[in-house]
Parts: sequence; C-alpha cells; structure tokens
Amino acid sequence: MRFTSVNPHDPADVVGEWEAADGPEVIAVVERASRGADVWRRTPAAARSAALGEAAAALERRAAEVTALVIREVGKPLSEARGEVARGVSILRYYAQLALLPDGETLPAADPDALLMARYRPVGIVALLTPWNFPVAIPLWKAAPSLAYGNATVLKPSSAAAATALLLHEIIAPHLPEGVFQVVLGGAETARPLVDSPDVGAVSFTGSVPVGQDITSRVAARGGRVQAEMGGQNPSIVLADADLDRAAKTVAYAAMGYAGQKCTATSRVIVEEAVYADFVDRLTGAVESLPVVDPAADGTLVGPVIDAGARLAALDAVAASGGRVLTGGEPLDAPGYYLAPTLVELDRPSGPLASDEVFAPVAAVLSADSPARAVAIANAVRFGLVAAVFTSDLGRALRLSANLDAGMIRVNAPTSGVDFHAPFGGAKESSYGPREQGLAARAFYTESRTVLIMP
Repeated sequence: MRFTSVNPHDPADVVGEWEAADGPEVIAVVERASRGADVWRRTPAAARSAALGEAAAALERRAAEVTALVIREVGKPLSEARGEVARGVSILRYYAQLALLPDGETLPAADPDALLMARYRPVGIVALLTPWNFPVAIPLWKAAPSLAYGNATVLKPSSAAAATALLLHEIIAPHLPEGVFQVVLGGAETARPLVDSPDVGAVSFTGSVPVGQDITSRVAARGGRVQAEMGGQNPSIVLADADLDRAAKTVAYAAMGYAGQKCTATSRVIVEEAVYADFVDRLTGAVESLPVVDPAADGTLVGPVIDAGARLAALDAVAASGGRVLTGGEPLDAPGYYLAPTLVELDRPSGPLASDEVFAPVAAVLSADSPARAVAIANAVRFGLVAAVFTSDLGRALRLSANLDAGMIRVNAPTSGVDFHAPFGGAKESSYGPREQGLAARAFYTESRTVLIMP
C-alpha cells in the first residue's frame, strides 16, 4: 500500500510518497536488528558513547536542512522547529554521556568473601512507534537511550512524518553498526507485525489512547516490555492572586502554540471566580494577538493543523460542547489546514472540550468558586499528563500540586514543554509503563541480572 506525506501549509506540495512495509519486510528488518543487536551489546560503552556523540555532531551540521523539512512536513513554526532540532542534538549528547554510567552495583552477600552484584544489560531489540508532531525530539528521546544502553532500535514513525524519519536515519545510521538503527514505514499494517514479533524485547509508543491500549495489551500478552504515552487533557489553573498578564500570555501560547498540537498543550483554563471576567478578557486578547501565518515565516507562533480531518474534528468538538465562542471557531481563508485560535467559554465542565483531547488550537475556559473546586474540575477527566497552577503563594502552589492527578505539575509555567533530562509521563490514561527520559529511561531499556560469585 502506498502513502504520501503532504505539507499542511500547502497540501498541493507532496513531501514524499512511499510503499508501506508488509509483514515479510518487517520480519526482515527484525532479523537485521537481531544481528546488529549481537554486535552492539558487545560494543564497549565508550564506543557506544562516541558513536552517539558523532551522531549528535552530524545532526548539528545538518540542522538547517532538518529544520526546513520539519517545517514543510508537519507545519511546525520556524522558531519551534529550530528549537526541536537543537534539542535533538542535546538529547544525543546527553545519552552519549549516560552510556558511561556504572553498569551495575555490588551488594552485600551472605558470605563476606562472595561477590554479589546486579548488572544492567540491554533488552535486545526495541521498537519505537512515534507521532508526527515532534518528528525529531520524540524519536530521539526514545532512540538515544535505547542505543546508549546497547539495544538495536527500529523506528516506525507516523506516516505524516516519514520524510523526517528517513532523514534522521540518513544522519545517524552511518555512525552505528549495520542493523542497529533502522526505520520502517507504514501504518497499522506495518506496526502490527513489529509489535507482535517475539524477537522484539520492548516497545515504546506515543500516540492515541485506543492505539496505545491495543499495543500495551498485545505486547504484555506475549511477555514483552511496553511503555505508552497517550496524550492529555491538560488544565491550567489561574488563581486570584496570580500575575494575570503573565498568566494570560503564558496560557495563550501553551494552548495555541504550534496550533495546539502537543500532548502537553493546555486544553482547559480554570479560573478562580474572583478574577474570572478580568482574566478572560486578558486571555482573549493574548490569543487574538498570536500570528497565524506561514510556519516558515519569522514570528509565526501557531501555523496549520496537520490535515483536514484534524480541523474538522476540532470544529465538531467546539459545536458539540455547547459553549460560547469567545474568539476564533472558524477555518482561516488560506490554502492550508488553518484554524483560527479558539477559546470557548463553558458554563459547566462537560462536552468534548472539557473531557477529550482536541489536537488543535482550541481551549475551554471554566470558572471555579475556589481553588479546591478548580482542582476537582482539573482532576475530573480520564487523563493526567500535565497541569499548571498560576499563583503568587508558594504554599498554595505546593498544596494544590499535591492534589492534582498529573504526572507533571508546573507552577507559573506553561503546560507545554518538557526538560529532556527529567522523567516524562502521566497518570491515569495518559501513560502506561515506566517513565521516559533522563535517568529514568534506563529502567525501560535495560534489565538487571543478579550475579553471585562464590570464592
């Protein structure tokens, strides 16, 4: 089956067309990965570290080329695309150093003359299933630790970001043994044999809840390792003592930047009743000031959504929620898939905008008569990825943070954006399995072996 990737700013611009890999092709990829894994796991840590460092340098040399392709293929604004590529370079360098961490620990044995130790070893072959919205950062924050700790790695990217994945492969693979880093293209028909392969020791997925739940059940059923990041419905709580101007500008970009196409984007803005009217005016003004133009232009902050289906789904969610549109709510008169940044005031926390992930520049605004009620509204969804609290009271921020059902909590900061060296993941339906990124990543990409040596 053939598929194409098109420019969401100009759908007539076809970025590429490819044939999806079928079952036998996926099996061949896994066989090559198995041979590569045998070589790579025996490669000294210093050599693995050097290889990742060389890959980082190669990506840095071609940063402008990768940035231009990200803008063209997924419509990411120039400033964010540049930042994402730079982040990819940093991720590779970070894990190049983590490859040199101690590969185990010694423990006290029952016999004082014996040696008892636990050593980390790679799981073997790792499959990565990644989305289109961060076509550099997400594949690399999965692939870099996988490779650093000695695994052969197979990347199955979203079809909407296939060209970027192939370019990453072109840049990184020459610095690694044959078969250690591969890219396989296609949709569900390609992912299924990869996920189901008994030779694939671990699967890391980022995407929708239904697909993530299907993958976790399939991998777990065969005894494999699996982690899944499945999105969010992220609240920003604005309390009466917050710096309202700062909060309005921060929330506006967290909700609408990159057309709201981040799993960490703000979906709901929950405002304490005492400042509700004032803050909503400021937020509306901040949203209306965001430029929505060609993502390749300097100063663009929003850009298009990925395709016509995403735009239609967002407009359907607005219509089904029954609120009052404060701004936006309409497609823009442009060739691409543009939607005006949209704020919808809801009288009660119900409807799609208050409960479901809407991957578009759309956010709901709700009022709460107290901080406790704001937390209750924030928690009353099936997701729990990230939440933000805006307040000038540190004690209140800490108390609310302790009660929010989210894997990440940010105070006076946007919900969007993560630090690549910090654990990443959510609660409830947002995540399954171990945390990603930072030192936490080793728990997923390695397994320990306890060794006892008697004198």
